[in-house]
Order: sequence, then C-alpha cells, then structure tokens
Amino acid sequence: MESRGDQVAEGPREKCGVVGVTLEDRAAARPLYYALYALQHRGQESAGIVTHDGFQQHSHVERGLVGDAFEEGDLESLTGSTGIGHVRYPTAGSLDESCAQPFSVSFKSGSLGLSHNGNLVNAAEVREELAELGHAFTSDGDTEVIAHDLARNLLEEDLVRAVKHTMGRIHGSYSLTIMHDDTVLGVRDPKGNRPLCIGKLEDGYVLASESAAIDTLDGELVRDVRPGELVVLNPDGTGFDSYDLIEEENSAHCFFEHVYFARPDSVIDEELVYEVRRNLGRKLWEEAGVETDVVMPVPDSGRAFASGYADAAGETTADGEPRGQDDDGVEFAEGLMKNRYVGRTFIMPTQDERERAVRLKLNPIKSTVEGKSVTIIDDSIVRGTTSNQLVKLVKDAGAEEVHMRIGAPQIIAPCYFGIDMATREELIAADKTTEEIRQHIDADSLSYLSIDAVADALDSSRADLCLGCVTGEYPFDVDGEATDRDVQRPVVGSDATPADD
Repeated sequence: MESRGDQVAEGPREKCGVVGVTLEDRAAARPLYYALYALQHRGQESAGIVTHDGFQQHSHVERGLVGDAFEEGDLESLTGSTGIGHVRYPTAGSLDESCAQPFSVSFKSGSLGLSHNGNLVNAAEVREELAELGHAFTSDGDTEVIAHDLARNLLEEDLVRAVKHTMGRIHGSYSLTIMHDDTVLGVRDPKGNRPLCIGKLEDGYVLASESAAIDTLDGELVRDVRPGELVVLNPDGTGFDSYDLIEEENSAHCFFEHVYFARPDSVIDEELVYEVRRNLGRKLWEEAGVETDVVMPVPDSGRAFASGYADAAGETTADGEPRGQDDDGVEFAEGLMKNRYVGRTFIMPTQDERERAVRLKLNPIKSTVEGKSVTIIDDSIVRGTTSNQLVKLVKDAGAEEVHMRIGAPQIIAPCYFGIDMATREELIAADKTTEEIRQHIDADSLSYLSIDAVADALDSSRADLCLGCVTGEYPFDVDGEATDRDVQRPVVGSDATPADD
C-alpha cells in the first residue's frame, strides 16, 4: 500500500487524462463531460472543461471526481462547439486547485487553454527563464510552464511554428490537448511516451488519451497521434490537419499503459489493451508456469493476465509439453471478491488498520481456495505490502500453497514521466532479489515476466519502449540517472534538469 499522510492508496497511481472536441453545430460541454467520465480511471484529484463560443472562453474546473465537479448548470454555462477537458492525478505540482486543469491564460493574441498528460523534466529551468522575461506564475505545476511558453511564442509566430518552438524547448513526456481561441489542437511528445488518439464523431472530431472515450461518444477511432505530431481540428468540425513537427529515431511508448493504467477496452498504439494483457498472461505461463489446482486474478487488474495464463495452461504443461486429452490444465476461478464501494483512497488512522486495509477491498471465496494449491496473478508489485496481505488472506482462507505470478518485470526505479510510482527507497525490488521478495510476501513461489516477453507481446522492440522503471535507464535525460539512448534530442538553451516538483 502507498501512503500520503494517513491516506492509503494501492499500487502506482494514474497520471492524467486529456480530451478535446470540435463539433459542427452543437455544444461541446456534454460530450467532453462524458469523455472525462470514460477517462476517470486516469485521475481522481480534479476535473475541468474549457470551451469557446467563437467570441470568448468559458471554464469550469473543480477538485474531485467528474460527477462531483460538474452540475447541470455548469455544463449549460460552458457554451460553444469546441472545447478541451482534463482529469488529473497530480504527479507534478501541488494538491490544490491552482494546479487543476485545463489551465487557461489570456494574452494579447487571444485565449489559450491547455490540458497535459505527462511530466516535464526541465520545467524548473524553463519556468526560471520565463520568470526572468516577466511571466508571472500562479501554480507550481509544469502545465503552466507549457502554457506560458506557448503563449509567448504565439505573440511572434503562427500556430504551427509556435507549437514546434515550444516542443523544442520542453523536455519530457506530454500528450496535450490545446485550445487557441476556438481551435482545438492535439500534440504528442516526440517519443510518444504518453498516449493520444483521434476519433471521428457523427458531427465532428475528438482527441483523447484513450479510445474508450471515443467509444463513449459513439465515435470511430481514426488512429493514434504520431510521436512528434501536431493535429489541428478544423473549427467547423469537418476534419483535421496534421503536421509532423519533430521526428526521432526511436519512440519511447510507456509499456505500463498496457500493463496497468489504460482501460482494457482501449486501443493504444494500434494494440487492444485487453489482448495485450492476455498475451502477457500466456507468456507468463510459458516462462514461469506452475501446476496448481486453481489460478485466480487479483481483481480487477489481474483478470486479463490470469485469463491468458489459464488458456495457455490448458494447452501445455508447465514443462512446455502438450496436454493430454483428459488433462484440462489449471482451473481458472474467481477467488477474491472486490468491494466496489471502497474508494481508491481511504483513511486508516493506525498502522494496524493500514496493514489490514486490504480486507476492506478484497474478500476470499473459501470454496475456491480451501485445501488447494493456488496461483494468484497480478500486474505488478510495488512496495510488497499489498501482496503480503493477499497471500496471508488466501492462506487464512485455507489454501495449502500460494504462488504469485506477476505480469510485468520487477519495478526497480521511479518514473519521472507522469506516473506516481514511489521512490527507489520504497520500491521493494530496488534492493531485494526475487527470492527475498518471495520471503517477504510469504508466497510459496514468485515469478515476474521478462522484459523481452513484454516487448514481444507489444510487438515492439525494447528500443521503442520506455522501460525506465524496470531497467533504471531512461529515454529522457534526468539528472543522476542513466539513459537508454547514446544520443538524446538536444534541449534548447541548456542541459535538462529534473523538475523540482
């Protein structure tokens, strides 16, 4: 379990979700609202929408879930057929309304709204330079840095050149939806670290972090925004223009989007997340299958992995031999029931209660595990506390053996690009072997999926994935960390430094 003060949260925490909509002749606020609901899993700290009616910008941003942040009157006041939206989990900046998004700014050349998913590693440096030029900042988030830099460039350059200039200055991961007056733009960083896609609606176009948001609007996925690409939606909703502004030899797609963050029904970089997770589960059986009576997922994150694992187990033995006609392999069953009325965070006033918090969310089905050998499938182990509690929970319910199988490699290093994944000191795999972790969580055996298996399941080379959290080598320059490229894109001005937030 992760903790912030006396709040307890499970696993790595989501980043943010962005959306942008341009429609022909109807208000954009309600479609944006529905799209944000579809992206709620990506951030629960705040939600916001900015629209433009052709004359002026309208904004409503509040802390809390989408359903709590907006009332009917709020949507009615957000007039205009173009707009952008955002759901936020803060990975840079404070936990207050000043960092909530979309971030809005008015300047001599018009109005600007900006939604950001990702994290800059040179935000402090760019902020300092802009402050010296007279820019006044109202927050400590990196999104305001992007907005100010872009607004400054728009004073002297056309839209495309201004965006390219800003892309050359900021360093790190970002998918952006931007509204300049009534024009909606989408931008993806040159390595494509964060997802962004384009959708066609009956009467317009949409940009979103995940295709599930497009599905919610009865739209059709057109394609992913390419790394380094700028997409400009026509203000009348009839199409879009594309500009490939910065090209790099390799991408750095975040593999953890497919393992953990994205909705299983989303398509990211041309791969259906659900099928990727099933393939990861199949490879987990091939690499580290164990013959047990039952295999069960940790709900809901482990379900697709466990399904693929069980399917593969029905075809071959753990030794890789074909199953006999009368051998069905390992039984797939639900052995843990989730209490869906417990939020993602909850207050635990004492250490003993924090250690027992998992029982508020999960309850074992004794008939599934009692007297049996059990394999539990999950997507990751971060600190190890939750896994320890899960093993104890299942053993207390009568399981004779409990084996843990993880559908991702060991997380050994922090993420600097938009995932709140804990510090190195908090990551259990940073300084422990797999055997030491097994002993810590009291499992009968423990295995992780290999990095090569992840790349294979994503039909990608390791060179085109961001694997920093599992290798300690990063695709962007970060002070004190190794890079996984010999040649990095130069940062305009001076060397990149990590953001101080």
